[in-house]
Amino acid sequence: MNQVEKKSFFSERQWSIIASIFLMATSAMGPGFLTQTATFTVKMGAAFGFGILLSILIDYVVQQNIWRVVTLTQKRAPDIANMVLPGSGYVLAVFVIFGGFFFNIGNIAGAALGLNALFGLDTKWGGVISGGLAILIFASRKATLVVDKSMIFLGILKIVLIVIVAVMVAPPVADAFHQTILPSHIDFASITTIVGGTVGGYICYAGAHRLLDKGTVGAEHIDEVSRAATKGIVVVGIMRYVLFLAILGVVMSGAAIDLSGHNANPAAQAFQYAAGEFGFKLFGLIFWAAGISSSIGAAYTSVSFFSAFKPDINLKQRNICTIVFIALALLLFVLIGATPASLLVFVGGLNGLVLPIGLTLFVYVAACRQDLMGNYAYPKWLTILGILTCLLTWYMGYVSFNTIFHYLKTL
Repeated sequence: MNQVEKKSFFSERQWSIIASIFLMATSAMGPGFLTQTATFTVKMGAAFGFGILLSILIDYVVQQNIWRVVTLTQKRAPDIANMVLPGSGYVLAVFVIFGGFFFNIGNIAGAALGLNALFGLDTKWGGVISGGLAILIFASRKATLVVDKSMIFLGILKIVLIVIVAVMVAPPVADAFHQTILPSHIDFASITTIVGGTVGGYICYAGAHRLLDKGTVGAEHIDEVSRAATKGIVVVGIMRYVLFLAILGVVMSGAAIDLSGHNANPAAQAFQYAAGEFGFKLFGLIFWAAGISSSIGAAYTSVSFFSAFKPDINLKQRNICTIVFIALALLLFVLIGATPASLLVFVGGLNGLVLPIGLTLFVYVAACRQDLMGNYAYPKWLTILGILTCLLTWYMGYVSFNTIFHYLKTL
């Protein structure tokens, strides 16, 4: 009997780790990332591969530090922040919740656009259907299991569909690999945007909080956590790079992709050029999967920060809050009729600051507060990489927010 129980427990823990990996990975691959990758690949060609590589390396350091500290302290990010610097957890929570909410409007809009491409469905109805599905997932009596399976299914679906497009367009892989290591030119603004959109805000806490909810915590599980974080970055890296190759193949074939129009959709244009109407339908399915999975990830992670204001919040209450969170975002999407671009740009600037603020506090815990982690001997190499990444993200956050500020002045 004990062996059966052990086997069952091991299987459940492994399942939770896989779900955490895909929750992080799918959250980092929303409609915004698909559009940004298409836009920057059109502008920079194969040289954008270097930006993808750098974003993956930064992501690795960020996720390794955050996943380790969260699971070792066995506390959520805002609670850790408050222990280190009283009041900072509330600031971090407000930034994450605020940013996650308005980006959720964008995620619902992306899912609606996907259904429009697939079935010609009006975007408002597409938003209602997609938002309603996300609400049903959290309203389920087995919400935790449904969320896990949904994230895994949608993540695998996106990978398979993007690989299909990449194979169809036969991108210049050799040139892409060469310029990924030795780029002909570097656009720091594009790297800042990609990093902010794939690591900033709620995204870097998604997988760690999922592991915490599943009980995969403490020094006895730290090796599993570290391997899970690495596997998560590998999954994200594959998804990002294959998408880049798919768009690059279209660009190098001579396709004219419009980036200037107000309603320009470079990702849709690239997929349609690659495979005609079938490619456009593939784009719709990928965009819908990206929108619905990111909506679930944004809502789940943002609501997990409510613990900063209500430490004793239970699972049922969190599910109710998550449903309300998604419903309000859906309501605003329907009332506004589209994603409020200037607001999302501003929230993007805030996300650029959320990353260095949170990462600085976590690296401080790693370097100086072993007492909060059960006196665990934190790897020095990871602490050093964390400090260097902190400095880089503060600079990137400054550049990003400064750019956003000047942009908003022109509105």
